[in-house]
Amino acid sequence: MLVAEAGDQRLIVSGDATGVLRRWSLLDGTPVGRPVAAHDGPVNAVVLAGATVLSGGADGAVRRWRLPRSGRRPAAAPGGACLGQGFRGMKAVMADNWRARVHPRRLRRITGRHPQEPPPELSMDPRAQAEPGPVPPVEESVVTSAIYAHGRRTETPPTLARSADRLRRTPGAMAWIGLYRPAEAQLLTVGDEFGLHELAVEDAIVAHQRPKLERYGDTLFVVLRAARYLDDAEEVDFTELHLFVGPNFVLTVRHGAAPDLPAVRRRLEGDPGLLARGPEAVLYAVLDAVVDGYAPVIAGLQNDIDEIETQVFGGDPKVSRRIYELSREVVEFQRATRPLLEILAGLTAGFDKYGTEHELRRYLADVADHATTAAERVDGFRQVLADILTLNATLVSQAQNEEIRQLTVASFAQNEELKRVSAWAAILFAPTLIGTVYGMNFSHMPELHWVFGYPFAVSLMVLTCLTLYAVFKHRGWL
Repeated sequence: MLVAEAGDQRLIVSGDATGVLRRWSLLDGTPVGRPVAAHDGPVNAVVLAGATVLSGGADGAVRRWRLPRSGRRPAAAPGGACLGQGFRGMKAVMADNWRARVHPRRLRRITGRHPQEPPPELSMDPRAQAEPGPVPPVEESVVTSAIYAHGRRTETPPTLARSADRLRRTPGAMAWIGLYRPAEAQLLTVGDEFGLHELAVEDAIVAHQRPKLERYGDTLFVVLRAARYLDDAEEVDFTELHLFVGPNFVLTVRHGAAPDLPAVRRRLEGDPGLLARGPEAVLYAVLDAVVDGYAPVIAGLQNDIDEIETQVFGGDPKVSRRIYELSREVVEFQRATRPLLEILAGLTAGFDKYGTEHELRRYLADVADHATTAAERVDGFRQVLADILTLNATLVSQAQNEEIRQLTVASFAQNEELKRVSAWAAILFAPTLIGTVYGMNFSHMPELHWVFGYPFAVSLMVLTCLTLYAVFKHRGWL
């Protein structure tokens, strides 16, 4: 458990081994606001700088968090119970894929001498605008808006206010509104019109959320991660989808191309009996589309793994990098499929409590089966890639050992040649030395005038050479 104290705010921020950040009141020790799942692993560091919280986790991520303005001066609050107001909106500023190593001494503390606020795009107060100016109409982000009654489209309202008014005036009607990358102000307008909880709206604004299921009163907030396989790049593209499912409306907030929600809408409109079952039928259809979209991704990853196996046994030097990149994609895919099982389990657990129709229960059970199969395949991919990486390391090690062996053999052969050359050089050096000595023309050299001097010198040369040859031959140099 790591704790950082913000004395000017009378708060303590703690991080635990599960990667969750919590805030506590210094006045009465009670928890403030909701905990935040900050990291995939244990929290290693927590630092407070004014209204900014920085956390570092064992997953290698450093994330910055922003406390809304309403919680900056808790001293004005009459008691500890009021300190949580305004702090529930603390959300991550940095994207999940932002990774860095930050030395604590490099963190600049925001003090009274530096009162500048963080820029609006880094503030997690949902009311902060990135750029001042007129708010664009929410209709600019609406892809499709329709009112349904008894499973059939009855109206396509031109404005969001018209859709909300039709819902209030028409009992049994359902609105399905699709938004694509709405701006903060636009999504806030939608939240105000349909009475969405501020925490759910903030999650949809920030994006980069973990797949999850949350219930706020009679409204479900669902975060899904869709995936599609890009054949040209041989990689997986992940996109985020948010759903607000109320008693008589469904709002979809899409941040990417997948899933194909227009196709889902056409499918449901072609089956009025299913669409007549209400917002839960739309939720089922979207879940089914997301899970079905995993099948081409799994097929693409399987093909990549087969190619990698061929590269590994073919000795491709670039295969290690491809194994690593594919492993990262599989891990990312696992982060999309595993939480989806929790979402489906949560929906299943609420069948009886919220009176889900039996037909929809069967549909959702079928989606759960497909999601389980996809998750198991992804888990298997991760294990296979780990085995391939180990095998590749073994093959690389064997290849290196073979190269070392060949170098050793070549070095040994060179040493043998050097020994032979050295032995013959020594044998030839002996007569050269004798001839050099007796070639000196000094007057007083007895052997020069000896009648047997020449035979003696030649015999000495031959005897020396034969002796050296025998010695080197005995030692294996020749």
